[in-house]
Amino acid sequence: MTVNSIFAAIEFFFTEVLFFPFEYIRTLDNWWIQNLVSFIFISIGFIAFGYWLNQLMKSKNIANS
Repeated sequence: MTVNSIFAAIEFFFTEVLFFPFEYIRTLDNWWIQNLVSFIFISIGFIAFGYWLNQLMKSKNIANS
């Protein structure tokens, strides 16, 4: 097994296996369904940002006590 075949297997796995759902979603005609993944990631980002700000406020209140 050569290094080239290892990288070819990695390429196949990422392009044909992991991205298959995205290729299917791309063929749909509904704009909302196509952008659902983006909306989910944006929502997770906002939730994480809110959690981070909450933790910053807690540490600020502890430091001022």
